[in-house]
This record gives sequence, C-alpha cells and structure tokens, in this order.
Amino acid sequence: MRENIGEEMKGGVLPRRIILMRHGESQGNLDTAAYTTTPDHGIHLTEQGLEQARDAGVRLRRAIGASGCSPDWRVQFYVSPYDRTRSTLREVGRCFSKKRIIGVREESRIREQDFGNFQVEERMKVIKETRERFGRFFYRFPEGESAADVFDRVSSFFESLWRDIDMNRLRHDPSNDLNFVIVSHGLTSRIFLMKWFKWTVDQFEHLNNFGNCEFRVMQLGSGGEYSLAVHHTEEEMLEWGLSPDMIADQKWRATASRGEWNDQCPWYLGDFFDHLPDSDDDDDAVENEGELIL
Repeated sequence: MRENIGEEMKGGVLPRRIILMRHGESQGNLDTAAYTTTPDHGIHLTEQGLEQARDAGVRLRRAIGASGCSPDWRVQFYVSPYDRTRSTLREVGRCFSKKRIIGVREESRIREQDFGNFQVEERMKVIKETRERFGRFFYRFPEGESAADVFDRVSSFFESLWRDIDMNRLRHDPSNDLNFVIVSHGLTSRIFLMKWFKWTVDQFEHLNNFGNCEFRVMQLGSGGEYSLAVHHTEEEMLEWGLSPDMIADQKWRATASRGEWNDQCPWYLGDFFDHLPDSDDDDDAVENEGELIL
C-alpha cells in the first residue's frame, strides 16, 4: 500500500488540490423517519440541499480558480453512487463548463457508512447511543459497517487514485493545474483525511462532521506535501476538531519537502515511548532495570 501520493508518482501529474465535499441537506438530515421507508442510497436532497449545492459550486470554483492557479485548470470528479451525492454533484457542476471537467467517476467505495437496510427509528436511537459509549471508529452497526470497515474500502480507493495519476489515465496536460473533487459523505470524508494524514483512532474520534456541502481543501504546499493549512485557517481547523498538534503538523506540511518525516509529531513516538531514555548513555541503567524485573 502506498502511504504517500508524492513518493511514487514519477510518471503522472500530481493534482494541485484534492477537495472533499459532503452532500447537501437530505431528507434524512431533516427527518430521520425517512430511513424507515426509503433505503439510505435512495434518500433525496431537500430544496434547501439543492440550493446549498449550487452555492457550494460557486465557492468551489472560486477556490479552484484562486490567485496563482494556472488559467487552464481542470477538474476530475469522483462521486458516491447515492442519490444525494449524485444530485449534489449535478448542481455543483452548473458552475463549470465542459472544458474545465476532465471526467466524472462514480465510485462505490466512497459511499456512506452502511447502517443496515430499512431503519427502525427507535432502535437506531438506542444503537447510536451505544455507539457513543463504544466508540465511533470500531462500533459496527447491526447488519452494517463500522468506521473501521469504511477505512478499509477508502484505503482501496486510494490505490485507484494512485493509478489514475501514475498511468496518466486522465491524459492531463502537466502545464495545467489538476484538481480532484470527491463528493461523498461526512464520515467517509473524515476517514479519508484520517488515512491520508495517518491520524490515530483517538484523533479521529475527536473530529467533527462536515456540514452539508462543506468542503475541505488539501492543497500542495511549496515542498510538495499536501496540507489543509495552505487553504484553511487555524480557526477553521480547530472548529473541525483538529488538536493543536495536528494543526502544527498541517502547518509543517505546508512547507515541508515531499517525503520528509515530521519528527515533531508526538503521536508517532511520544504516545508509546515517552518513558524511554533520550540517550544510549542510559543503556546500562535500562539493562539493570530489566534484570531486576526478571
């Protein structure tokens, strides 16, 4: 599994931005009773959701065509097969000409977390309360998925992204900025960020969900690493649930050279080895301590 898109993309063009967008307001967001009669994948957008999607298209185009972008930028869309994500993309797309769009790929691996089939409202309320006690990442819905299951299929989706770039499937002119826009769901998008930035399960548990039609922009920094801090402010990242350490890492990525390792990230070592000596000079003491324990 390739851990960093920048490490092996020798033959393809790296996208300048990878943008994650949640769908607009759906009937299920407005009234959870909708899930008792309509399968999750068939839940439609509300009128408010359609309006949110059109507004998001304006903001998205503005973000992609920002100062410093090449004039002939292009967009490749990936979309969940659910009705609400497809409808969101349809409205977002009204802000783009065909010239700007390389293509659209429906991708089932970025669908919503599976909560089971038709949902019984009172039962789901109890189940979600149980999930809060158990933990969002590992709790598996009866007849459905856990966030850990979503992590596995998002990891598989990463491989497809690599191949699209590495094999130049998009036939993109390298002189033009390339942008990937992934129209998906709240939890799936958070899992995508978790996988990309190697966040821990505990860090994932503290993340807040995307708002309807809210998007996060992962943009290439000056050294070739992707970062949320290039486009977004520290205040925004705090609102999303990123800790000060995670925000510091995003700021580091904004200027770090591709492939560098951030030695200042405490979750890599500090969570496990903070009790060890800093120097080999203390090896004898450690060995003596081990003998005493034995």
